[in-house]
Formats: sequence, C-alpha cells, structure tokens
Amino acid sequence: MAPGRHYWPGWCYFALENPRWGITIPGMPEIHPTAIVSEKARLAEDVTVGPFAIIDAGVELGPGCTVSAQAWITGGTLMGVGNSIGYGSIIGADPQDASFDPATECNVVIGNHNRIREYVTIHRSASAGGSTTVGDSNFLMTGVHLGHDVQMGSHNNLANNVLLAGHIMLGDYVFLGGGGGFHQFIHIGDYAIVQGNAVVSRDVPPFCMAHGRNELAGLNVIGLRRGGFTPEERLDIKRAYQLLFRGGGNMSEALAEADETEWTAGGRKLLDAARSPSRKGLMSR
Repeated sequence: MAPGRHYWPGWCYFALENPRWGITIPGMPEIHPTAIVSEKARLAEDVTVGPFAIIDAGVELGPGCTVSAQAWITGGTLMGVGNSIGYGSIIGADPQDASFDPATECNVVIGNHNRIREYVTIHRSASAGGSTTVGDSNFLMTGVHLGHDVQMGSHNNLANNVLLAGHIMLGDYVFLGGGGGFHQFIHIGDYAIVQGNAVVSRDVPPFCMAHGRNELAGLNVIGLRRGGFTPEERLDIKRAYQLLFRGGGNMSEALAEADETEWTAGGRKLLDAARSPSRKGLMSR
C-alpha cells in the first residue's frame, strides 16, 4: 500500500497543533507530558501515548492504539485499530540496507488488534512507495525483528527474539519458536510451525513443521485440527505431503502426478507452494 493512504476507514482524528503537556481533554489523545509527538502526526481521539515515547511526523494511529513508554513510531507508519506497542519498541526505522536513501518515501503499514511487545523492531520498506506490512491479530513477543519489506499475514505468533530478514512472506496462523533466524526472501506458509532456535534459509511449506537447519518434521497435525480443518481436508493435505516429500521421486515428477488428481483447497495450497517457491527454493525432508 502506498504511503499516505489510510489502512482503515476514515475516522475523525485530532491533529496535534500544540504540546498537550499531560492534559487529558475529552475527545483528544491521552499523551504523557514527557512524550514527544509531532504536530504533523495524526492520532485518533482515544490513543494513549506513554512516557518518553516519540511519534514522528507522518505517523497515523487509529482508534484504541496504545504506545508504551520509550517507544518510537516513525517513518510514516500507519496503524489501524486497537494495536498495542510495547516498551522500547521501534516501528518504522530505516532499513538496514547500506544503499538505502533516507529520503525515500516508504513506510510500515500495520492492521488491527496486533500485540507488539517490548523491544520489537519493524523496519520500513527499502523501496520507493513500498511498505513493510503486518496484518491483523498478530502477537510479536519481546525482541522480535521484522526486516524491511516483510509481508506478514494475520493471526501469527512470533516468540521472543525471532528474526525475519528482508522480503520474507509470512502467511496466516504461523507459529515461530523463540530465537529462530529466517533468511531473506523466503516464504513461510499458512499454519506452519518452526522450532525455536531453528536456522531457516528455504521456504517452509504451508501446514508443515520445521526444525534445525532447513529440515521438515512432518505436518502440523495439531494446528490443522485447531484450525477447523475437517478430517477429509486433513487427509488430503497428508496425501499431498506424502506425494511431495515421501514419494521417492523428484519434485517435478511429484507435481506431474499431482496434476492427475483432484484436490481440496488445502491440498492445492501445499502443491502450489511447491510449484511456485521463492528464489531460495522449498525446504525438503
């Protein structure tokens, strides 16, 4: 989404024209007297900003957002409804790209109802007009890092100190264990789960478990059950997994064989991940 566009419907915002110095006025954001909020930031009327937090020009915070003490929101970040930003987190800082020009117009776009805990860092895009994006209802635990141009879906859980490098595409309902490191440009599919301290430089297929260094560990059976997949759908996903990773042939032969079979949506999603991997290639067993 291009910088400057709203990620949420248009509500009535209070544009800060003068420091509030801790005064709480009905219909205005609650801003601690030690916080620094640019007069060019736009905050919904019920936003709360804690001590020593910094909100830079061009930032827009939707209704119900809370910014904790000493957090810094910058880089034209746009947030939807009900997001909480933890102590010391930095959202929208420049990407860690040696060739990046700080004058580039790009940003971070965050959806609704995300919990972003202490010391999380989310860098803005490295491309003109680009956005690092976070969907809805994600939980980013302490110390998580999202590099520039990460595209994250919704309902994901990233445990402490998970590190996502630039341009990673993360689906929905993913769980990444603490301390995991993920290389740039990879894809991590829906309902995937990755063990803590894993080192991942290839795509993690949807519905799969991964551990160690680029090793699959089977299907995320519990996640599929909790996700409401029917027994028939789970069986179809299992058939696709066995064909791709346990069939004994190469991937091209497995996909050719798959073309001769009807699949449910889940089975097709797993097969599509094998057909269209990232430049890093698909993790295999």
